[in-house]
Amino acid sequence: MRVSSKSIVYALEFKEKFVEEYFKGQLPKIIFEENSFYIEMTGIKRVEQSIQRWKKSYDKEGLLGLKDSRERYLRRPKSRELTDAEKMEKPEAKIKFLEIENEFLKKLKKMRRGW
Repeated sequence: MRVSSKSIVYALEFKEKFVEEYFKGQLPKIIFEENSFYIEMTGIKRVEQSIQRWKKSYDKEGLLGLKDSRERYLRRPKSRELTDAEKMEKPEAKIKFLEIENEFLKKLKKMRRGW
């Protein structure tokens, strides 16, 4: 399991166990608590959404549907050398952004003065 401020990623083993127990008739809250997940900490809404997502994935693809499809995106992309054209685009884009920002600030200043 991985936890961040924005998400909780449950282990595949837990998801498989959850689905198995759920379809045997076990209540979701009991399954979570037996596995040391306390719903009061994460909130019932988050748990309900996870359950719905897992049931839907399981119905579509079986156990393979429970695998986290985001895993390949969690790693940092490999860095590569920029081409000369890409190196030139960055400062040009920054200059363009700063020019637009300056124009906006000028207009804002005029508005505040009542011009």
